[in-house]
Amino acid sequence: MAEHSATESEQAGLDARVRLFVFQHFVDAGKAPSRLEIAHQMAISGEALASSFERLADGKALVLQPASGEVLMAEPFSAVPTAFEVEVGGRRWWGNCIWDALGIPAALGEDARVRTSCGDCNEAMELEVRDGELLPAESVVHYAVPVHRWWEDVIFA
Repeated sequence: MAEHSATESEQAGLDARVRLFVFQHFVDAGKAPSRLEIAHQMAISGEALASSFERLADGKALVLQPASGEVLMAEPFSAVPTAFEVEVGGRRWWGNCIWDALGIPAALGEDARVRTSCGDCNEAMELEVRDGELLPAESVVHYAVPVHRWWEDVIFA
């Protein structure tokens, strides 16, 4: 019996389903799903999932943990605590940077509080998003790495 090789269309369909599963899990559970959870819930093989993760990472749709290959980032969500805590309706997520932290309430279509600290003096800061707008605050956003270079080392940037 010949082994079935997935077509590009089938791969793209699987990748879209995996990506949606990851994002929906972040929204519903407040954290990244494990590879085992994804494979089990989607009834796919570990090999198929590994290939999908590789394509999604190559396409910059996911960032994987270097050692384990688990999800590290599904922007704007971070799988690990960061300096950018986002609270929406009593629930909490982590943004990878201030840009992503503000992207979480935009993605959810909800009001939010973003807790972080000043990158210059380390003083606590809180930003508020209401009705899709960032409320005025005395703050400046500074990107030490130019945007066009973020993906050179997105974990550091």
